[in-house]
Amino acid sequence: MRILRYLRCIPFALTIILSGCTNPDGYVQLRGSVLDESTNTPIPDRRIIVQSIVKEDENDIATYAGEFTTDSSGNFEYSLKKVKNVWLYNFSVVGDAEYGFSNFKLGLTELMKYGKFLTFCLGKLADLTIKIERKSKYPFNDTLYVSWESNGIEGEVLYPCKIENYGITSNIGFRWIGIDTRSEIKTKVFADKQTIVRWELYRNLKVKEFRDTIFCKRDAFNYVYFKY
Repeated sequence: MRILRYLRCIPFALTIILSGCTNPDGYVQLRGSVLDESTNTPIPDRRIIVQSIVKEDENDIATYAGEFTTDSSGNFEYSLKKVKNVWLYNFSVVGDAEYGFSNFKLGLTELMKYGKFLTFCLGKLADLTIKIERKSKYPFNDTLYVSWESNGIEGEVLYPCKIENYGITSNIGFRWIGIDTRSEIKTKVFADKQTIVRWELYRNLKVKEFRDTIFCKRDAFNYVYFKY
């Protein structure tokens, strides 16, 4: 009889447990800091956007769930309201001219256990100038494409760039057509991390690819030059 009573209680207990798992109401108290990943220097006044992540057709769907900012000492305290049926959160630390953006995905279980000991580290940005100059006069309709990535992130996504064009250019993205090309792309990339610059030159119905791998120094003038 005791065993029978015990077995009857199992479905009821499971119902309570599962209902609690599918309804994570309430708040999680978060505490931590944002640091320079190389020097461990605190980064003050840094905005952090929180998104809840759910799977939909094998894709991650992100929904705004709140935001907070570090204080003058680079520390933060925040009460995260749990979203029903959500077990994964993304913390997007906003970038600027000094530091690149970073995303940190953390599960609810991690936040419940380690939420008061969080550390988000950001990579320092360095200036980079990419100079392009055409010396050849023929053929007239040469086409050159330029792209770059830093620490695996596309340059256009990481930081906005400024293009100074001289001569004939298509004015379409990072593509140059014709002669008398003398241009500079001024942007920012991660300091002390691998940056790859690629050039694709279309000439006489053939394409040649070139690449340059560099490690830009922080607080320094970093320069790449391509002549064709």
